[in-house]
Amino acid sequence: MATTYDFPSDLLAGQEELHQVRAELSALLKRLPWSVEPLDGFSDDNGWRKVERPASPGWSADEQAEVEKLRQRERELAVFVSTHRYWSEVTGPDQVSARSELKHAHEGPHA
Repeated sequence: MATTYDFPSDLLAGQEELHQVRAELSALLKRLPWSVEPLDGFSDDNGWRKVERPASPGWSADEQAEVEKLRQRERELAVFVSTHRYWSEVTGPDQVSARSELKHAHEGPHA
């Protein structure tokens, strides 16, 4: 039987917000042009696979600021979750198992 962990509410909330911020950042990066700076498009078929990119208008100042804001929040949350005082209560292999379970705690109980 798998061990269940009684995570503190602030740790659970931090991990959930970390998931949300990462999802938001990923969605934003997928919507943005491939290059931060304006660049011409290119086509290269000299490598092991052909690479093509259309011309990129670059990111606006607002888009760059939004990406930086999300990356900063992601770093803050990652540090909060990984250095939470709860981890001093769990040691050895249980710590690895607990950290893994925390990452999936938002999915609800396992069937």
